[in-house]
Amino acid sequence: MDAREGYAVVRDGEQWIIGRDPVRMITARGPDVFAALEEIDVEGFWVGFVAYDAGRAIEHVETRIADDTGLPDVAFMRFDDVRVVDELPQAFGLPAPDPLELGPGASSLTPGEHSLLVAQIHGLLAAGECYQVNLTRRLTFDAAPDPYALFLALTRLNPAPHAAVCVFGDALPGVAVVSASPELFLRVDGRSVETRPIKGTATDAAILRASEKDRAENVMIVDLARNDLGRVCEYGSVAVPALFAIESHPGLAHLVSTVRGRLRPGVGLDGLIRATFPPASVTGAPKPRVLQAIEDLEPVRRGVYCGALGWVDNTRSRVELAVAIRTFTIAAGRTHLGVGGGIVADSCAHDEWIETELKGARLLHAAGARAELVESGTAVDAR
Repeated sequence: MDAREGYAVVRDGEQWIIGRDPVRMITARGPDVFAALEEIDVEGFWVGFVAYDAGRAIEHVETRIADDTGLPDVAFMRFDDVRVVDELPQAFGLPAPDPLELGPGASSLTPGEHSLLVAQIHGLLAAGECYQVNLTRRLTFDAAPDPYALFLALTRLNPAPHAAVCVFGDALPGVAVVSASPELFLRVDGRSVETRPIKGTATDAAILRASEKDRAENVMIVDLARNDLGRVCEYGSVAVPALFAIESHPGLAHLVSTVRGRLRPGVGLDGLIRATFPPASVTGAPKPRVLQAIEDLEPVRRGVYCGALGWVDNTRSRVELAVAIRTFTIAAGRTHLGVGGGIVADSCAHDEWIETELKGARLLHAAGARAELVESGTAVDAR
């Protein structure tokens, strides 16, 4: 298989779906994202992403952060050559260097800068403008590893229920997304829709069970997710069948809730994304005010990170999109990894910083990143 033609590997439960040699590519920016999503929702099997920055086409956000990657807001590939396998190919016809050497990188925020932003968010919370704000930083490396090699390393060292790799070939030269996301954004099966927001992260499940702070954060995000789905679901169909479930992932435990509903007739992918995007767990509440706060506070755009990544199968009337967290974006010879967490009134800046390091540690280790983040004045423990 020639990487210049593009390919994708995505997870579907216990199986893997492999797409080779895309027959069509759709990209869009700004308001055009909805017309693109309408096209994707017609026929065929598609894999791709909706970048976090597509949220600007949904909520009014006064743009402050410059675009330093040039990535589209939507990029999806359609595949006719699709196969389902139980085991991943180990080489896939591509070079897979071992070990990976991502090398040293830089953080978009220092611990001191992060602490100041947490204080500013506390001010917004005290003023009643927001109830929770997700604050993130970006780790950037001046290297572009082989995407499939990185994908194999992640699936080996940090297996995830929504693992994926997308290489866009000549349509977007040098652009790839490699994900080990644990979080479901949207699963559609016919007219049934489900979202499973994560809010609450710790190294020990017992800590989460005892944490009133994490439970309160989770409730706020569940309420936001219910409201989002309520815009496009039949009246009375939105329910929360699971609240505060504990999920264990490599090195971390998460507090996860499930929200389900039944889509109204005629609601397509474009309408569903318009109602629910960006994902509730990586924004905050109320969403319109929080999106502007994030724009005002964070120094770089999120890009694919905190957007949605996954697949659309029109033949089976199924969609599975993960929240693009624990996700590497490779573009223009550089590699980006975002990490973050939700800030509420009783959040401690130091603890929140440590949480971002925990979320990135295993991924960085798998990618061969060095511990030192040379411009951040701190170290990421990649063990």
